[in-house]
Amino acid sequence: MTKLPSLRKDLASAIARLEEALALPKDSIVRDSAIQRFKIAFELCWKTLKAFLEEEHNALCTSPRTCFKAAFKNALIGDDPFWIDMTKLRNYTVHTYNESLAEYVYARLPACVRGFASRWRRRVKQESEGGLSGR
Repeated sequence: MTKLPSLRKDLASAIARLEEALALPKDSIVRDSAIQRFKIAFELCWKTLKAFLEEEHNALCTSPRTCFKAAFKNALIGDDPFWIDMTKLRNYTVHTYNESLAEYVYARLPACVRGFASRWRRRVKQESEGGLSGR
């Protein structure tokens, strides 16, 4: 049995939960919650991509960066800096005990949600139209 459908569902839910957190009036608890939800969405994003690459392209990847590179190589994503930027932002979340860094990460989350959502919807639409071979 494939884990891809479950991961896709979890990713969609994680993005929705991140959107919920960002819709709340900002305070330090909401900020920290939104950052945590971003981490969850990011992890599900690359793990969903990993599962898809393994199942559909027999490609192995072991980290977000290698998965995004494999996805580009297999024409699943275009030459889009969004994915590397997301990886960098995810790496910053380890240091959000630093208030200024937490603010930096939080300020970028709305663009992340838009990026996740638009790229995810485009990918799902391509699948429903018969394939993922296009960018």
